[in-house]
Amino acid sequence: MSRYRGPKLRIVRRLGNLPGLTTKITQRTSRPGEHGETKKKPTEYGIRLQEKQKLKFNYGVTESQLYRYIKEARRKKGITGLILLQLLEMRLDSICFNLGFSNTMSGARQIVNHGHILVNNKVVNIPSFQCKPSDIISIKPKVSSKTLIENNLKNKNITLPNHLEFSEKKMEGSVTNFCNRDDVSLNLNELLVIEYYSRR
Repeated sequence: MSRYRGPKLRIVRRLGNLPGLTTKITQRTSRPGEHGETKKKPTEYGIRLQEKQKLKFNYGVTESQLYRYIKEARRKKGITGLILLQLLEMRLDSICFNLGFSNTMSGARQIVNHGHILVNNKVVNIPSFQCKPSDIISIKPKVSSKTLIENNLKNKNITLPNHLEFSEKKMEGSVTNFCNRDDVSLNLNELLVIEYYSRR
């Protein structure tokens, strides 16, 4: 697999807070590595690369997947940067993370892979599955599935974005609309990501 499996706090120290990558908090403020303390002025390319890496690590997508989303966002009418974020936020693993089914994006991916999640009462085990407005995201009616996700919901303070709704009684969420820019919790300048890929 080409997904990142290395130390996550090194990435947080380099790129800043990434809510989808890890819940751990580091006490160090310097960048990782031997030359972490030196303050070099970043180049324009370096700034764009950093914004691209934030997106890649936060959502847990590979380089080829991210480039595919960029190409799809360019084809659609509208603001390319916002469409890119909407495509990433409407992934099934992103929606499970935002609903509080898991504390991290990688945990949400694992829950989906193991078949614990239903979309419109059908098991979907593809984390990159694109959800649509009016889709119902629920938990498989198995004791192990419900126990796993109930424990995760207890351990997480959920602040639901505006495009999602969650019913505690039914233990299911629904997608009401596409997300707005304000709903994305990641601190990111998506226009720099588009500029990074503009030469490709």
